[in-house]
Amino acid sequence: MPRIGVVGCGYWGTNHIRTLSGLGALAAVSDHHPGRADAKGREFDVAAPSFSALLADPDIDAVVLALPPHEHAAAALEVIAAGKHLLIEKPIALTVPEARQVVTRAEAAGIIAMTGHVLRFHPAFEKLLEIVADGTLGPLRYIHSHRVGLGKFHAENDALWDIAPHDLSLILALTGENPVSVRGEGAAILEPLSDFAHLHLEFPGGIKSHVFTSRLNPYRERRLTVIGEKAMATFDDMAPAEEKLALYRHRLWQEDGGWQSQMVDPEFLPLADGMPLTRELEHFIDCIRTGTPPRTPVSEGLAVIEILAKGTVRHA
Repeated sequence: MPRIGVVGCGYWGTNHIRTLSGLGALAAVSDHHPGRADAKGREFDVAAPSFSALLADPDIDAVVLALPPHEHAAAALEVIAAGKHLLIEKPIALTVPEARQVVTRAEAAGIIAMTGHVLRFHPAFEKLLEIVADGTLGPLRYIHSHRVGLGKFHAENDALWDIAPHDLSLILALTGENPVSVRGEGAAILEPLSDFAHLHLEFPGGIKSHVFTSRLNPYRERRLTVIGEKAMATFDDMAPAEEKLALYRHRLWQEDGGWQSQMVDPEFLPLADGMPLTRELEHFIDCIRTGTPPRTPVSEGLAVIEILAKGTVRHA
């Protein structure tokens, strides 16, 4: 079992700590605030060294970075320089040059370097990928995502950078392509940074997509919709477990010079068991053990950053 250290003991870092401890892979925790790291170390019975001491420890095989996004790139370069395998939370950087440097250094070092796009490991999304691959939906034509809610206002990130990486990683996996066209729209209500953001994407194969994000919305929605020529599907992360992935076989046909439709009830598809974060960390551990390239490499994190940079709207 690889010995893994977690850097960052905030909300999401604590989830990593708890999950890795349950998997028997947690070796150390670290944080800018030593008192917070000490508390987590005592709670999970592991060491709580400084970041530099953790990197210098030859018994640490890998590092999970769960820091504020503006600290990710610099910390990742230190992890890579220390020769440790790396899982870095999204976004992996706040500029394209920084993200590209992380990718280049990781490739040169020959380490496992993975982006924390946790929804790629959600059983509902894995099943969605399966029915796309087997032709159930037919050729894809359109994908749209809505990820909206209230709160989580960050001084460094607007709604686009904070929220959209989740859905962009899913869309990139579904299309298997990088977009040829990216157009962004945004609205700043409370701060100069956008509280609402809308991305329009076009892909080489003809698929079109849009992503809508908001942190100033009166209700929560976490829904990805995929439109194919034969059927449609939705991945609704707010739905009950047994209804998260719905398949719609609505009928469409031409008659009397126009399009006709017939709606049918959705089919809720059975899903595998397991929490997305557990499945993600199990995958990271397996990649370290076997040398298999990760499903969500840092190059995918770079592709997401490139889309975000093109779609960012600047406000005065």
